[in-house]
Formats: sequence, C-alpha cells, structure tokens
Amino acid sequence: MLTMDRRDVIYSAAALSTTAVSAFPSFVAAASNPPTRMRVGVIGCGNVSASYLPHLRASPHAELVSACDIIPARAEALSKAFNIPHVYPQIESMLAGAEFDLLVNLTDMQEHERLNRAALASGKHVWSEKPPANSFEAAQSLLALAEKNERWIRSVPVVVASPAFAFIAEALASRKLGRVVAAHAQYGHNGPNWAAFVHQQGGGSLLDLAVYNITTLTGLLGPARSVTAMTSVVTPTRKSERVGEIQVVADDNAMLLMNHGDGVISHVQSGFHYFHPHDDKSGEETRETLSIIGSEGTMGLVGYDWDPRAVDLATLEAPSTRRHVIEPSGFCWQMGASLAAESLFTGRSLLITPEHAVHVLEVIGAATQSQEGGRLIELQSRFEYSIGA
Repeated sequence: MLTMDRRDVIYSAAALSTTAVSAFPSFVAAASNPPTRMRVGVIGCGNVSASYLPHLRASPHAELVSACDIIPARAEALSKAFNIPHVYPQIESMLAGAEFDLLVNLTDMQEHERLNRAALASGKHVWSEKPPANSFEAAQSLLALAEKNERWIRSVPVVVASPAFAFIAEALASRKLGRVVAAHAQYGHNGPNWAAFVHQQGGGSLLDLAVYNITTLTGLLGPARSVTAMTSVVTPTRKSERVGEIQVVADDNAMLLMNHGDGVISHVQSGFHYFHPHDDKSGEETRETLSIIGSEGTMGLVGYDWDPRAVDLATLEAPSTRRHVIEPSGFCWQMGASLAAESLFTGRSLLITPEHAVHVLEVIGAATQSQEGGRLIELQSRFEYSIGA
C-alpha cells in the first residue's frame, strides 16, 4: 500500500480531479472486440436497487444485462421495470450465465465479501455497497485477488467524488484554515427497521453510518495512525419489518477518535438512537454534520457528507461565516456504480480507491478492538489520500 507522511505532503488542486489516468488499461483498449458499453450484472434487488438502477440505466457507459436475487420475484420485478434480459436466483448461475463485465453488489453487508470474491475470481470487475469485505484482513485479500487477476474493485462511499469534498479539499490545500488541528463528524438516526442484517453480527452503526464520516475525514486529513473508541448496544431487541423481533448484536452507539499524525485528531460519532426532525432524508438536513477546525479558520459541511448541500467557512481574514452553496453537478450517493462503469470504459480513474476502503475497514475494526480491550489501537494501512499530491 502507498504510504504518505502528512508532514511531507505538497497539496495540489490538480489532485482533486476525478479523471486522472488509470493505473489499469482501458477496458475498451484491452478488448479484442470493443463493446459499446460496460455490461453490468446487479446482485441484490431489494430497497437499494431502486435507487441505483435509474442512474445506471441513464448512464451512457452501462448496459444492464443481469439481475440476481435469492428471492426470485424481486429479480423478476427489477427485470421488468428496467428491461434487464437475464434473471438468476444465485451468483453461481449468474456467473455461469450471460456474459457481463461489472458486478454491482447491493446485497446484505454480511454477504459482500463472499460475492465480491466469487466475482473477482471469475474475472469480473466489482462495484460494491459498503463494506466491500467483512474485515480488514479480508479486504486486503480481496484487493490482492483483484490485482492478481487484473481486475478492478471499488466500493461505497463515494463522498470523495462530491463537489463539496472538492471545495473543502481546495480550501485545505490553499491553507485557508491555517494549521488544521481537529475535526468532528456525526451521523445518526433511529435505526432502520427494514433491514435486520444491520443489527446483526457484521453490521452496526459504524459500518452503516460512521463509514461515511471516516471516509471523508481520512480523505481530507490523511490516514489514521491510531484509533481509540467506545461502542455499545443501547437497545438489545428491535422489530424488523421482514423477520419480526431480532436480537441486536452489533453496535448501535459508537464514538471514536482518530490520530492522523502531526498532532491532528478527529472525532466521529454514530448511532441508531439519534432524534432527527427529518430522519435522514436526502436534501432535508440543513445543519452542519462535519466540521474542520484550524488555527486561522473553521469549515462546516451542511447536510450529510453523502448528500452535501453547502459549506460554511469563516477565516481570520473573513471572520463572518459565509455559506457557500455547492452545486450538486449531478452528484448523488447512488452514482458510484455509474462512475465505475465510466471509469472502466474510458480508462480514467477515480478518487474512490480500494486502498482507502481497506483503510476505513481497518479503522472500524480497530474501533471494535479498542472497545473490547480498552486501549489505543495502532493501525498499519496507508493510502495516498485525496488532497495529497
């Protein structure tokens, strides 16, 4: 993995571009009979697919080929709604069926690792909902498999590709805040009742919610060097729409501190007991959910980092807080699979990298270890973070 000492980083606005030349050869250039679009197979036809599929169908770089779900009726319904020609009940038949190039994995988070591994082993590229794997070690293994097979794997979150992220990164690059020393982020609501898996082993508020904040902060401030955290289960049982009452095993309340090196510390909190007047509906959050503090200024992200609306900025030179409204420019949280298809088809890369996702998984795993052992956990992974040259 790439390493970078934050003290030696030279910031560059050019590094904010999402269209740098890819490390992998263009899919089109490598093909003997170049296709007109990336052929896409979607696995997991539940709630999230209804958000992804319209965006994929509108993409000039994607062709929807297959739909797969362990509940065949859901795959059939998706097939009819989006004119997808092939339907399968499990990944084995999907991989052995109609040819496709990119697997879009929208299944329960506990299944991601197994399905992503099967797809990579069969020569497919992968776009995965978060997390791409069930542990830091497994994520490292998946990345090694992708590199061995000359395949591509990326995953949610896509926050580093947002205009708001670029605005904040440019402000940091130009030293508008002076010396950055601290940051805080939070994401919480009263918990999903449609998905039992979020509350079971391998789920939790860290993997479901805090993953966005951790991705944003490590993308802006650099990889975490160490983590300390406290997590808890506040509500031991919940009712799920599909399966009724369930035992809550995974964290539903979490707070963690990250040391980014050079004295920079950030704090992230998440949970499924947060009152919110608008729940977490897109476009309705008008408060700051993430802030960065420096010696000569502060910045606050208005809205969630997966659905940013504006950035508040106050500096030593202009101390009155000014709200900078960020034009969405087509950005939305469900655009990741379309970005994947575009990247693979054109040979251009993204700021969304597998090394970053692997690091975030190590942070989350370290938070759990910190709670269990009551200690600071040193981290080993690094990545070339998004605003570093």
